[in-house]
This record gives sequence, structure tokens and C-alpha cells, in this order.
Amino acid sequence: MTERVPRLVPVPTPDRTPAPAPTHPVTVVSDQTLTPDEARYVDAARAANTVRGYRADWTDFTTWCTERGHAPLPADPATLTGYLTHLAARGLKVGTISRRLSAITFAHTVHDLPDPTAGARVLAVWEGIRRTHTTPPVQALPLMPPLLYDVLDACPATRAWASPTRDPEPDLAGLRDRALLLTGFVTALRRSELAALDVDHLAEHPRGLVATISRSKTNQAGTQPELVVIPHGVNPQRCPVTTLNTWLTAAAITDGPLFRPVSKSNRPLPRRLNTESVNTLVRNAIHRTGTDPTGYSAHSLRAGFVTHAYLRGATDRAIAHQTRHRSLATLGGYVRIHAAWEDNAATQLGL
Repeated sequence: MTERVPRLVPVPTPDRTPAPAPTHPVTVVSDQTLTPDEARYVDAARAANTVRGYRADWTDFTTWCTERGHAPLPADPATLTGYLTHLAARGLKVGTISRRLSAITFAHTVHDLPDPTAGARVLAVWEGIRRTHTTPPVQALPLMPPLLYDVLDACPATRAWASPTRDPEPDLAGLRDRALLLTGFVTALRRSELAALDVDHLAEHPRGLVATISRSKTNQAGTQPELVVIPHGVNPQRCPVTTLNTWLTAAAITDGPLFRPVSKSNRPLPRRLNTESVNTLVRNAIHRTGTDPTGYSAHSLRAGFVTHAYLRGATDRAIAHQTRHRSLATLGGYVRIHAAWEDNAATQLGL
């Protein structure tokens, strides 16, 4: 007989426990029980990043409710509209507020409760917030040559030590940074995809490497793994295949996460870089060149690939083959500024 165990539903719970409302504790236990197999599949139903985001959003909402004596589950319309206006007054972006609403919807759905965000009062307030506070999306600046070359050259190659008894060593953080920057640029991967890469996702090919992306923003269920090529570079100093092999060899990594943190003692750690660490890595690498990193992020590698490929004459179809964009209209957003200067009479006025 299969053992059935009580199961905490996958409602995000707070990392710290605020003073709970008398009848509505923040940590909610489902009245259902799941077998271990069922529980494992429930955990796999959503991407890990989504669950982490929901957990943080749910924590914020339940903390706000508890501090004001409101019930977070089920939440009534007045509670939600009060929370929405609170978030808007704090200056949160519309996209962030939208994600908070999604977390609240999710929490109610898994308890078979009506979606409180779908009521007329909540929708009216939400629409007003969207119309009042929506701003154009800020696109990451593209990181591409020649700045990319300067960034690669600025990555430290050797680690020296104050102790005379310890010889200089290859700087593992610098080797990792070069490998990640070139891989991110050539593959045009999103930061979550870069962070999720494992060694066994890479397969050798006569023309370079092939990376298998099992899950992505547009393929969260992993039903159709996507292939991305990593071709050999003409210049050995800028060859992504060479830099990857150099990093893996120096760090003695043969399996598991491809890109990892490096300790102060210059040793690779067993865990993978998280997505925010990838952002920080890109900004720090740019800062080492003396360039202001404001406006740059991990997405700058993807934007840089699209823009640089476009300027070198690649077709939209060829670019989308690597970026896996399903909409060429979305792809065009990356190159709109550069394309605006091409074949434009404003540049031919003789002023």
C-alpha cells in the first residue's frame, strides 16, 4: 500500500514568519494529501525561478496583510485594492505588481478558492494603475565588439598570492568570466539558461559545440529541447570553445553545473551561479574596463549578439535561428535604434 503523507501545498511561504493573523496563518497546509510521487510532480510543475518569485511575492503580500490585520487567504477585494495602491505608492514597476497578482492568484488556485484578482473592483484599480504608471520597457544596452573585446581582455588570467610559498595560479574567476561572456554572446542565451547549463548539455561537433537547452522561457515544460550552436572562433583568444575548455580544465570540472562560483582561495564551488550572479558578473566585467556599467546586464550579451549580427548583414531568419525568437517583431526591437540610422533621409541633409 502506498504511503500517503501530509503535503504542504506549493504556495510560496515566507522566509521569515511575521506575527500571523489570528485565524489565517501565513503558512497554509492543504487539506489534501499527496503520495511522494505526486508531491515530486507537483514540485516540478513550475520552473524553479517561478516558484522562487512566487515565494517572495507571497511573503510580501502576507506580511502586508498581517501588519494590517487582513486575511491573506482568502483575500477580499478591499484587501487586494489596498495592497495594489500600496505597491503603486511605493513606486514598484507595473511588471512587478503584475507578478505579485500572479502569486496571489496561484495561492488561491491551489486551494480551490476563487481568484480574487478577477473581481470588478480589483480589475478597475489595476487598470488605473497600469494606465498611470506603465512606462516603456528599458532595454539592456548591447554588449558587442569592440567593447566586448576590451571586456574579455580585462578578465584576469593569473592569480598572485601574498604568501611567497604559494605560486601564481590561473585565475579561475577570470577564466570563468571569459568563458561565460563569450558563451553568452555567441549563444544569445538568456541569463536563466546560462545559469542552468550543465557540462553534459554540451556535445562536441566538428565545427564546435552544440548546447541542448532543455527548458527555456518559451519551452518551460521541456517538451521540445532546443539546440544552440557554439562555433569555433577564428581568433583563438576569442574562441568560445577554447575558453570553455580552458575554464573546465583549469577548474577540473567534468560534470554538473557549467558555470560556478569561485572561492576566495581560487577553488570552484560545487553549486551553479544563480541568475543575479550572472548579472553581477557582466556588470563587474564591464566595470573593469573603466566603462560605466549602468544600463548593462546579462541580457546585454543576447542584445549584443542580435545587434552585432544585424550590423554584419545577418538576416532576421539567421539571427532567430540562434536566438530562438518566435516573433520577428520582437527580434526587431533589439536593433531598432541602429536600424533607424540606415537608409534614412535625416542623415543626408548636409547639415
